[in-house]
Amino acid sequence: MAQLVINHDKINHKKMMELIELCPFNAIEEKEGKTYINSGCKMCKICVKNGGGCIDFVEDEVVTTVNKKLWNGITIYIDHFHGVINPVSLELIGKAKELAAIIDHPVQAILIGSDIKKIVEELEHYGVDQIHVYDYKELEHFKVQNYTEVFADYINKNKPSSILVGATTLGRSLAPRVAARFRTGLTADCTILKMKPNSDLIQIRPAFGGNIMAQIVTERHRPQMCTVRAKIFDAPEKTIEKSGRIINQDIDVKKLNSKIKVLDIVKKDAEVSIADAEVIVAIGRGIKKQEDIDMIQEFADLVDGKIACTRPLTECGWLSNKLQVGLSGRTVKPRLLFAFGIHGAVQFTAGMTGAETIIAVNTDEQASIFDVAHYGIVGDLYKVIPKLTEEIKKDRRITF
Repeated sequence: MAQLVINHDKINHKKMMELIELCPFNAIEEKEGKTYINSGCKMCKICVKNGGGCIDFVEDEVVTTVNKKLWNGITIYIDHFHGVINPVSLELIGKAKELAAIIDHPVQAILIGSDIKKIVEELEHYGVDQIHVYDYKELEHFKVQNYTEVFADYINKNKPSSILVGATTLGRSLAPRVAARFRTGLTADCTILKMKPNSDLIQIRPAFGGNIMAQIVTERHRPQMCTVRAKIFDAPEKTIEKSGRIINQDIDVKKLNSKIKVLDIVKKDAEVSIADAEVIVAIGRGIKKQEDIDMIQEFADLVDGKIACTRPLTECGWLSNKLQVGLSGRTVKPRLLFAFGIHGAVQFTAGMTGAETIIAVNTDEQASIFDVAHYGIVGDLYKVIPKLTEEIKKDRRITF
């Protein structure tokens, strides 16, 4: 267990007031002239970093309960539907190859389903070292009990060190059950993954409403598990040559006895998602009234873009939550993203930093959006956008 230790001998009244002001969670307080840390502490360690040595972070010695040498490989769960691999699974293969190179581990894929030979053949073109296949009629439809049994069988046989799962509807249902089965940790919606030389996976994700970036490490258990949203990492290039060893796995079909019966699968109506847009025009609090969105729509039409927004605009009902970018919205990776009137809190930027080119307009030259933007304009969007619109209309050779 880690704890914060207060060095009372270094604290006078003035320093105490500074520490109380420093804590963003109001977890430092005064009692009878002394400094105390209450239950509101989130262990963000801001007081340790900026407290001038008044507070120390003390961590107990970690007792390793697992032999890490027995766990080898980085595994990706291949999410698929009707013979098509979900793009997030390919993106995770790309990241897994980077991480595996650091510790010299193989990259493995686990593929579960029925009549999935074509998917196996597709995977052979993405540089996976091993493709573990569970092909059974009982696995034709996703039934979480059956898939959990298969995943457990795979882990027991192969002991992968890390498992990466796409944060899809199926992945978010399956991963927690597998983690619970092995009493190991699971970090949801990671935005950054790093690897230590000892094979500990550093899983980074925004926490406490995006106020901090939490680094989570599963030091005493294996496998390490995390889910990752789409469009965070880059998929590897598809090669002409095939590679990878195909391993057809066996499992006792008596274990695949889910009581769930799939009666029918109804296809949803196709809808245009901002996650697939090549050009996005995102707007935030800088928009003063709902009627002004017409001005943004005109600009978006000129650049063949889709309108997106930050959370405040969906909360006030101006735009659908399907158009929201960020931690509680969609993750996007367009070629070009305009950010109009957006200050750039991490809740928003975590969902769009993968954009190839970001152009920001904001009246505040200190706005955080300029830290991630490739081009910035300090100005009023109500003056900038009409001028941009006019210039594009004048010169139709401008393309995006």
